[in-house]
Amino acid sequence: MSLSPRSPEEAGRAATPLELFFDLCFVVAIAQAAAQLHHAEVEHHVAPGVVSYLMIFFAIWWAWMNVTWFASAYDSDDTWYRLAVFVQIAGVLAIAAAIPAAFDDRDFSGVVLGYVIMRLAMVSLWLRAAAGDPRRRHTCVRYAGGIAVLQIGWVLWLLVPASLQLAGFLTLMLLELALPIWAEQVGRTPWHPHHIAERYGLLTIIVLGEGILSILVAFQVAGGDRTAELVLTGVGGVVIVCSMWWLYFSKPAATTMSRARTAFEAGSPRRAFLWGYGHYFIFASAAAVGAGLAAAVDLIAAEGVTDSLAVAVPLALFIVLVALLPGLAPIRTQATVSAIAAAALVAGAAIGLPLLLLSLIIPAQLLILAGVGGRARSSSLPAHAAGDA
Repeated sequence: MSLSPRSPEEAGRAATPLELFFDLCFVVAIAQAAAQLHHAEVEHHVAPGVVSYLMIFFAIWWAWMNVTWFASAYDSDDTWYRLAVFVQIAGVLAIAAAIPAAFDDRDFSGVVLGYVIMRLAMVSLWLRAAAGDPRRRHTCVRYAGGIAVLQIGWVLWLLVPASLQLAGFLTLMLLELALPIWAEQVGRTPWHPHHIAERYGLLTIIVLGEGILSILVAFQVAGGDRTAELVLTGVGGVVIVCSMWWLYFSKPAATTMSRARTAFEAGSPRRAFLWGYGHYFIFASAAAVGAGLAAAVDLIAAEGVTDSLAVAVPLALFIVLVALLPGLAPIRTQATVSAIAAAALVAGAAIGLPLLLLSLIIPAQLLILAGVGGRARSSSLPAHAAGDA
């Protein structure tokens, strides 16, 4: 009934069919959250829509992230583990079903129920890991106990007055984020760097899929007097989503995480936590780009109005955050070029530039970063090697 630790040096470690199935089920919840954000943008309820979206996305992402890192560290292919994952799938489906009520009526009871189901399943897994890994038993017990206590907090949060709801949420969210930092102080879990990099890459593809769906709708509803606008918006969406994919996967994530793993084992977990936690905003902004594309299509089809801010703002956030991940070009150069591109996106959308024109900013950014990266690699070679190249 116990779970044994896995080696972080294990060769050929890849996502399992169960993990792929788990991700597929999370698509449903992410799609629901993005769809509700899209409706909020169309109905001009942007501020409350964004707040609800970020709150719900945290519940989805945090539950996914905890399962991902646990499965990277511990043996995850027995019957009881599979059943625990199935329970968590039921929990995320409960969240997905409750998302409309959370957006429309500020009723988060269904979301909390689904979240608590998923997190209590994690308690059972950490207790099994504690039994199978004596070296890290205190770490596993800290995880199990901390998660259990926090779930009581989430249930009590439902009783908080509406005026204090956001403050209570932020408090519990910070406690959730602090739990792994506290637990890992007494023993480092043996997560696999290449496995983590692959798992994050897979979820990135999932959130980018929200944009693909919006592009499909743009082409499907094209007709009448607004055919040209819708088609050009769809083409701009294709350029944006493909460029986002290129931008993210141009980063050597596996190499980055291997270095983070080495530092983690040496007692410096900062890089691993920043990389893992920072993806909350990358994932949320990527899915929000899809919601913005859907809103742009709806506004053009219904009112003939072009509003690109709902796309430009999360897209600008995405490209700046991705620039903060270590890459081939110097980090300062990446940050500078990405900040300029982000400012150009938001400014262009604010003055009403069409989405197709805005979409060309990221390919231009990629070309500049590729040139800078090429020069940086050449300058690092010995003189004779650079001449041979």
